[in-house]
Amino acid sequence: MNKVSVAIIGGGMITKQVIMPVLVQEKRKGKISSISVATRRKKTIDELMQIFPEANIKGYPEKKEEDPDAWKELLENQEKPSIVIIATPDDLHSEMTLTAIEHQFHVIVQKPLCLTVKDAKTILQASREKAVYVFTDYHKRHDMSLMAARYKYKRGEMGEVLCCHAWHEQKREIPLKYFRNWCERSSPLEYLGTHYIDMFQFITGLVPKKVIATGQKKLLVSLGINAYDACQAFIRWSNGSVQYLQTSWILPDGNPCLSNQGFQMTCTQGEFRADNANRNSNFSTTKSGYELFNPYFFKPYIDWNNPEIDLYLGYGASSIVQAIDDCIEIIEATSSLDEKQALEKRKQMISAFEKTRPLPNQAIIATSVIEAGKMSMVKNGKPVILDENFEPHYE
Repeated sequence: MNKVSVAIIGGGMITKQVIMPVLVQEKRKGKISSISVATRRKKTIDELMQIFPEANIKGYPEKKEEDPDAWKELLENQEKPSIVIIATPDDLHSEMTLTAIEHQFHVIVQKPLCLTVKDAKTILQASREKAVYVFTDYHKRHDMSLMAARYKYKRGEMGEVLCCHAWHEQKREIPLKYFRNWCERSSPLEYLGTHYIDMFQFITGLVPKKVIATGQKKLLVSLGINAYDACQAFIRWSNGSVQYLQTSWILPDGNPCLSNQGFQMTCTQGEFRADNANRNSNFSTTKSGYELFNPYFFKPYIDWNNPEIDLYLGYGASSIVQAIDDCIEIIEATSSLDEKQALEKRKQMISAFEKTRPLPNQAIIATSVIEAGKMSMVKNGKPVILDENFEPHYE
């Protein structure tokens, strides 16, 4: 197996809690040769090195205490073949993704791919021209309950979808603690709702046609943060079905889990309903109090072969591993070819992956809905139409 170098841009919550444990695990398996990380602050690099000493992280910035352009230095110095993982605020994704593509690195972007259809089309065109794999980490696609819904729907057991209710709400520590510096530039619809927009499309194969969205600003504004507390979107899809999407990030600190989330779909021949937060497992400990335990997203277990090592399992890991394995497959298939042959082979393989993976041709769909939703919210729920090119326009 060919090894690949991995570079992460961003050292925040998702990097510490999910990405780094996955990369350390895959490095242990022999897939990854080196791990580099770029963050704005050197203090963050030092923390990651302390938490993950076995990763042997190459960090940027190396000497400056703070450098907003450290990621550019990382990309200039990064060896090939490499995968660049972008785990930064949503509004920074476009520039970083396009720069990584220009360097001909494969890319994994934390959802959403970007915030505008214009940027999504630019990324799509650039990735195809350079034959670069650009994967948006829509990890809900790997949630087995939702995979089961897709299986039954695609096999015709559910009939045709009529309506859907999806909800995703998180504790207020997200905007108050982890995302305080940038949550004003985002919203619960963009950060959370994008998962279930993508999931509805992934299950049904439909495309969005109309979006009406509203939002409320009360709690966070009272605490000095000009961001939405909650957002609601009504999405009409190409067969006339409607999805109601409920999102917020101001749940009380005492909520027993970080996320309340679920998905319900009514069809002509059946219904699907899942609580994706309460999996009927729970702990009560002196250390952590009461905990709704979700074993399916991302949790540590004891390794089968070495009881001293943590084994991380769940759909949060599966999504990233799928993308890493795809990139290694591309690298192995092209490593012995000359530059022209390799380019054509990558184009062929990426064209095939576009049918089954959240590459830009698929990720653009959720981006179109969140852009339309933001347009609707700022106009107090004015309807927004999505044309055949996913371009949003006021009705």
